[in-house]
Amino acid sequence: MTEHGEYEPLYREDCNVCGDPYPEFVRFFAEYGKCPASVLDLGCGQGRDALMVARLGHDVLGVDISPTGIRQMVEVADAQGLSVQGHVADLTEYEIDGTYDIIFLDRVLHMLAPQPRAQLLGQAARRVKPGGHILIADQPGNMPSIVAVLREDASTWTHLLARRGFLIARRDREA
Repeated sequence: MTEHGEYEPLYREDCNVCGDPYPEFVRFFAEYGKCPASVLDLGCGQGRDALMVARLGHDVLGVDISPTGIRQMVEVADAQGLSVQGHVADLTEYEIDGTYDIIFLDRVLHMLAPQPRAQLLGQAARRVKPGGHILIADQPGNMPSIVAVLREDASTWTHLLARRGFLIARRDREA
């Protein structure tokens, strides 16, 4: 992996490397009633999820190790007048500040070793507001360990969607 992540060279070549947001996430936001919501997109890359939810009126902070991805996301957001902020950081060292209505972890956890993956997910789970949601897309083989981390959290989580490679959970009660 390069200093700025393995996607950095790809982002420099193509401004839409990862394509459109997953239909599962699009459906979630089509039914989501709160607006504006505070959204944290961890491993946002070029902002495919961050930009989608900002276009719906939500306030988004996207965090990624790639300066190019963050720059591209912020440029699009600024050009469209969207409420998106970008922050360049290594997620294994990033400390989440504040709490959020929604936290995205879209295809980023599989890029981390098991211990940093569990630490990041645990930290994210603690930063979701009661009644808030965590949206995860990852390799199907990682889903049992992802679910286990949420089970270890002292809060109560309800799985709204749990299927191959996807988990959408609501934090029902604070510890």
